[in-house]
Amino acid sequence: MRTILKTATAALGAGALALTISAAPTATAARTGGHVDSHAAATTKAEQQRITAYWTTGRMKSAIPRENKYVPLKGRPGGGTSGATAVQVPTTALFGKVFFTEGGLNYVCSGTVTQSGNNSLVTTAGHCVNEGPGAYVTNFAFVPKYENGARPYGTFTAKTLLTSTEWRTSGDFNHDIGFAVMNPLAGKTLVGTVGGSYPIAFNLGYNLTFDAYGYPQASPYDGQTLWRCSGPTTKDTNGSTDNRLPCTMTGGSSGGGWITGGRLNSLNSFGYRGEKDAMYGPYFGSVEQAVYTTASTS
Repeated sequence: MRTILKTATAALGAGALALTISAAPTATAARTGGHVDSHAAATTKAEQQRITAYWTTGRMKSAIPRENKYVPLKGRPGGGTSGATAVQVPTTALFGKVFFTEGGLNYVCSGTVTQSGNNSLVTTAGHCVNEGPGAYVTNFAFVPKYENGARPYGTFTAKTLLTSTEWRTSGDFNHDIGFAVMNPLAGKTLVGTVGGSYPIAFNLGYNLTFDAYGYPQASPYDGQTLWRCSGPTTKDTNGSTDNRLPCTMTGGSSGGGWITGGRLNSLNSFGYRGEKDAMYGPYFGSVEQAVYTTASTS
């Protein structure tokens, strides 16, 4: 989950750029137009090998969640029930941990293996692939079924990163969606390696019941195991179009999938300052569907 100060997003992005230290070379982003923004990541074997070597066990364990402030634009945060306690659950190959570098720092998020035409797609939050607004992250990697440093299916690198134009240009939390098209590993696609994927759904409406998964790392969690919050959602009443789910997960869970009826239909995105035990996730509508459609065949 990312907690961020909406009115200062641009300033924070500029600050992050100013703090960037020497890191991996960044490929030029390829704009696809409309609601879709695409960026070439690790497209060569040498770059894929470099990123895999970069993510040592030590770097993975020391990577941090994105933690800033998000302030409601109006009224009081919340509405509905609160206090849904996350429970630890067995790891599964369809969820995993995301690692990336931004502004010279190593960060963590969560991701979901998603059904697609290329059998290589991970869904995560937009702020896990792009500063929003700003540059794309580097050293992006995905470890399915991560637990306490174990990588039973290996470390996948990203060929292409995608997000909504709304997120990349203005940090719009209504469309905090990100996709990563993963490179093959040992000659096999991501889905071919882990043995399955979640179908994704759009425009299902509000007030659904979800199971939300992620690797929370900010206190009191340590980011080494998979957790789940379950319950009914409501629409955010503070200006966004997002879903609100009572949930105690913290930073690091960002990008973890929300599952309803066996389908992926939102993800851990942000929380409001001053409101405890609530997670917000973007409504998967036409914008998200447009980004997915491009990502699924990239």
